[in-house]
Amino acid sequence: MEPETAHHLAIDAMGLSRPFLPLASPFLRTRDPRLERKVFGLTFPNPVGLAAGLDKNGELADVWEKVGFGFAELGTFTALAQEGNPAPRVFRLPAQRALINRMGFPNPGARAVARRLRDLKAAGRWPSSPVGVNIGKSKVTPLEEAGEDYLESLAALKPYADYVAVNVSSPNTPGLRKLQEAKPLKKLLTALVKAASGKPVLLKLAPDLEEKPLREAADTALAAGCAGLIAVNTTLSRESLPPGDFPEGGLSGEPLREKAADILQSLSKFTGGKVPLVAVGGISSVEDVRRRLEAGASLVQVYTAYIYEGPRLPARLCRGLLKGAETPLSRARTSRG
Repeated sequence: MEPETAHHLAIDAMGLSRPFLPLASPFLRTRDPRLERKVFGLTFPNPVGLAAGLDKNGELADVWEKVGFGFAELGTFTALAQEGNPAPRVFRLPAQRALINRMGFPNPGARAVARRLRDLKAAGRWPSSPVGVNIGKSKVTPLEEAGEDYLESLAALKPYADYVAVNVSSPNTPGLRKLQEAKPLKKLLTALVKAASGKPVLLKLAPDLEEKPLREAADTALAAGCAGLIAVNTTLSRESLPPGDFPEGGLSGEPLREKAADILQSLSKFTGGKVPLVAVGGISSVEDVRRRLEAGASLVQVYTAYIYEGPRLPARLCRGLLKGAETPLSRARTSRG
């Protein structure tokens, strides 16, 4: 099936499954106090979260904890509704357990998403595990007006966000990654942290940054008061793929594993444990999770592996962690922030 069609059908099917999820819960959720994390002032029942990009419209905020995730990051959302880039814009690479996407933040706009989340909360269906909202720049908004665009999204979505992830690192919105440069990044993050009124603000970084700009971005985020860093977004690099003619867009999945792990280690070194790190990119096995936790991550996120493996992935990862709970769970259960 065409990948984006399959994506929409899967989201619809998960929504329709709500009445039956309590029956499936014993197979999909792993509850154990040894898995719990306290990070940037929030309690996470387990460290395995859903990365932004799967629930692009915020349709399943109440479902993700029921299928085993310790938290879910919704979006990316923009101030203005937008259709995203022309199709086809999602491509599977099954041999590499990878995806390439150039979606371009399709979403109904922050205010429409806020109404959806408001109704969910009013209906008493809000999850007990943390919900993050990921915000980006509307495509038609000039870079010099990006701050106002992000602030508009934040204002609409803040009441429904346990934390806010700032996406300046997607490769699929023209010019967006220029916001990772120190001067515009400082201005943007300072404004967002102030407007967040105590809600944790996290910065999501690209895997394609060289060491110096990566360190500058991390230092800027710390100076602005960000509560954490997310490493990493998708990559434009194809160096981890076999020779071939691949579509344009951001690469995710197993070919991103080593690059994402390297960036995490660099950030851990740069920050010296002063800020929690969330690891994402190429995580599909218990060993991947352990490696990121040992490298300094407080939490991990998955996306592409969930596409390939399906709803039992979070439970498999959590149960695998419990089999060796002394390493690294006992060392990383609580993080600053």
